Amino acid sequence: MFAQNPFAALSGSLPANAMQIYVVLMVLAVIVGTLLDMVHKGSATYFFAKSRASRGQGKPVDTMSIAVQTVAVDVLASGEFCNPRRRVAHLLTMYGFILYVVTTAIMIFAYPTAATPTPAWVPTLWWLGASMVAVGGYWFWFFIRVDVAAEGQSPWRLMRADLFILSLLASVTLGLVWAGLQARGSGAAGLVFGLYIAATTVLFGGVYWSKFAHMFFKPAAAFDKRVSEANGTNANLPLQSRDDPAQRERHSMELLRNAPMDMGLGIKREAPRHY
Repeated sequence: MFAQNPFAALSGSLPANAMQIYVVLMVLAVIVGTLLDMVHKGSATYFFAKSRASRGQGKPVDTMSIAVQTVAVDVLASGEFCNPRRRVAHLLTMYGFILYVVTTAIMIFAYPTAATPTPAWVPTLWWLGASMVAVGGYWFWFFIRVDVAAEGQSPWRLMRADLFILSLLASVTLGLVWAGLQARGSGAAGLVFGLYIAATTVLFGGVYWSKFAHMFFKPAAAFDKRVSEANGTNANLPLQSRDDPAQRERHSMELLRNAPMDMGLGIKREAPRHY
């Protein structure tokens, strides 16, 4: 089962290039959704305007070194997460998703039919990637999800931002179930495949309404933050204020003293456990 290409078996009931066309459409959906998201939120406009405004300000920095640090720490190691469990769950989901998407593309484009035997390692990695997404995603959703209890919210409350993780979990879960049923020759494989395609379409087609575009925006935001911290232009504070630890601590304590415990909502907050 783990060495069989589940997409190759579809050539008996679907045109050989049907799944290839579907993948291309999903790639276009991601591109269009990401561009619409950038226009709607003004992300690109913000970064270009901030870059122009800070040009010539602050001390000189080695942007190449900062770019390498951003990729190594913030992107590849998810260094923005202080909670180790949150980081591990995120890394499992991220690398599993990459493995899942890459092997899916390999099987669909390089080995689309049974006439082109698929090397056993490709579907094996597909199963591994999807399983990593499932482990990391369900771990996050049920145990490490944003601490809604600390925010006075119901754990069953759903928001539009949850569309990404829920559609991702639905896609990989249904994909694994479908592949398993198809390997066993079950008659229910066709129904589950339809649900799998529906969930995957929501995942890639709902970029504009979900946090999917976040994965493209995050590296740029992390790089910009590192540059502004290195050259001293972050928050437009005087350099001597940020370089003086005592002054930074006094500023932080003042912010904490002035922050209401109910955050203006009239709801008593508990100590967050998952941030």
